[in-house]
Amino acid sequence: MKVGNKEVNVALSALSGVGPVRSGKLAKLGLERLGDVLWHFPLRYEDRRKLYTVREAPEGMTCCVKAMVAQDPQLSRARSGVELVKVRCVDETGTLHLTFFHQSYLRRAFSPGDQYIFYGRVERKGRGLAMVNPLFEKEGEERYTGRIVPVYPLTAGIHNALMVSLAQLAVDQVAPTVEEVLPTWVRREYGLCQQEFALANIHFPQNFEGLASARKRLIFEELMTLTCGLAMLKGRRKQGEGLVLGQHTPRQFCALLPFTPTGAQTRAMEDIFHDVTSGRSMNRLVQGDVGSGKTAVAAYGAWCAALSGLQCALMAPTELLAEQHCRTLSSILEPVGVKVALLTGSVKGATRKKLLQELERGDIQVLVGTHALFSQGVTYHKLGLVIADEQHRFGVAQRGALAAKGGEIPPHVLVMSATPIPRTLALMIYGDMEVSIIDELPPGRTPVATYVVGEDKRQRMYGFVRTQVGQGRQVYLVCPAVEESQGEEGGEALSPAMDLKAVTTYAKRLQEQVFPDLTVGFVHGKMKPKDKEAIMSAFAAGEVQILVSTTVIEVGVDVPNATLMIVENADRFGLSQLHQLRGRVGRGKHESFCVLVTASRSDTARQRLRVLTQTTDGFQIAQEDLRLRGPGDFFGQRQHGLPQLKVADFASDLELLNQARQAAQTLVEGDGELSRPEHQPLRRRVEHMFRDNPEIFH
Repeated sequence: MKVGNKEVNVALSALSGVGPVRSGKLAKLGLERLGDVLWHFPLRYEDRRKLYTVREAPEGMTCCVKAMVAQDPQLSRARSGVELVKVRCVDETGTLHLTFFHQSYLRRAFSPGDQYIFYGRVERKGRGLAMVNPLFEKEGEERYTGRIVPVYPLTAGIHNALMVSLAQLAVDQVAPTVEEVLPTWVRREYGLCQQEFALANIHFPQNFEGLASARKRLIFEELMTLTCGLAMLKGRRKQGEGLVLGQHTPRQFCALLPFTPTGAQTRAMEDIFHDVTSGRSMNRLVQGDVGSGKTAVAAYGAWCAALSGLQCALMAPTELLAEQHCRTLSSILEPVGVKVALLTGSVKGATRKKLLQELERGDIQVLVGTHALFSQGVTYHKLGLVIADEQHRFGVAQRGALAAKGGEIPPHVLVMSATPIPRTLALMIYGDMEVSIIDELPPGRTPVATYVVGEDKRQRMYGFVRTQVGQGRQVYLVCPAVEESQGEEGGEALSPAMDLKAVTTYAKRLQEQVFPDLTVGFVHGKMKPKDKEAIMSAFAAGEVQILVSTTVIEVGVDVPNATLMIVENADRFGLSQLHQLRGRVGRGKHESFCVLVTASRSDTARQRLRVLTQTTDGFQIAQEDLRLRGPGDFFGQRQHGLPQLKVADFASDLELLNQARQAAQTLVEGDGELSRPEHQPLRRRVEHMFRDNPEIFH
């Protein structure tokens, strides 16, 4: 990052009080130079502005007390051998007794008759008050008392006092040299303070109004930098040459289907048709609720590619989903002469070799699979379209790796997301893409009645299972194992330490003790694909009445006869995951139900689950899920593939996000490369933020 002064490049190891050992520990926090410290913002703040007299100091609270040291500190030794330094302090209202453990050097730190400010927890001691190991400063030399004090993210061996000292140095020496990145009109229009004020007040606010002003400015700046980068990337892709597919219209494709697509599906297909015939590279997100028919839209893209002499690769996050997509696409495309094949990590030996040869010759027109699609040795004849399912599980890197399998002209990219995201957020997270939203469900979908029940209703629930099966229906029972839930909020089932073995035991108990007269099937992520396939097929054929599954979302086959979804320990899931699971029932003509079982006595947990009993709108549920869980859990750790944010939060800063997007659009529309002199500082900031994606700017 360019600044106008060399102070930003001062190595922390060169500063007094740091040295090589501490500098090594600071490096773990990403802090190597003084300039780094300026952007290492506090986690929280402690208000130490109020100074209490001894009498006013609230017992049991941590606060600042101003008092005079009355006599020389006394060094003593406890029976355990621990050295103690005791200091008696007074003011006109009372006495404060201080005790310091393991700090014998402090007996020389105090001058009787001088005033000090002590910060610590106040306890009653006889007629006076006491503090143990308080932080202290001489009056007139306050750095950690008498002000709002920042508390920083730390690591072992680095204490907050050191971070405060370094931050003060950075604010004094580096902040005045950092160039202002926001144009004057942006600051004026959106009521933002100047950068130097923001950097000083995010670290050392004079008051909480100044802190709020600093946070608003820095959040806006971060979001605008991000949206500018994404808008520039989007602009470049629009300029990039794309494969031109044939004039194969949605109307022609829809005539081949055994059902009539919804208006939203047709609009999404028309968006794709426009993209792939424009001569520009398509980079589109198709986002829809559970059961909205995204696969049919993807099938249209694959059909277009195949009829244009190109190949299509559809990438799914799990083998189970890949198998399901392969079945669905085969049923739609193979009757019209398009060959579909499946490639996952389980396809090995001669079968894999034969498949790869057919792919390289161009005999296979649509290849469905997992990350195996972009592994070494997989060569396409002419890859024209990449479809990625559940985008935020892959991230930009894997999508790019598959796109790189194309020729000189990159393939078109279509992303399907079944996780509804509030539109503003979708435009942000997929800011480098065009967005199509499928916001209507196919006719005939049965509403699913949803209930939240406690453990006390378990026997009644089992009775309801019998009722459903007695009517000829089938039941899903989801009970995820810990080890299969990495990166998800929901993991354990039935007990906090539930593992795959315990879930297997539970499924066995259901079969032997609870439903001995029914057929209970069991699938989990570690089964061999052929075994899993056999049980899924048996469930689809009605031979298995109850399917116990440890898989979180990808229950697998579309079974219209399944009318009951039971989720154990539902409070351990995100709302969007539960909404996904609920979408597996209600696909036929029969009334359907979803039962969320929770042993939690927490009102908050139950209130959260009741959101699902009140709405079936996936976008509304996603908004609530995002609010409750935060983007980190909602998306999985950094799985959205965007640069990590320091101060902004997608969920809580939506209003600023909207404003920053508007400002960025205005800016980039007028100066696509931010090349004007007044925009150069912002461009440098964008390049710094996207430094892990340097190809964006070259």
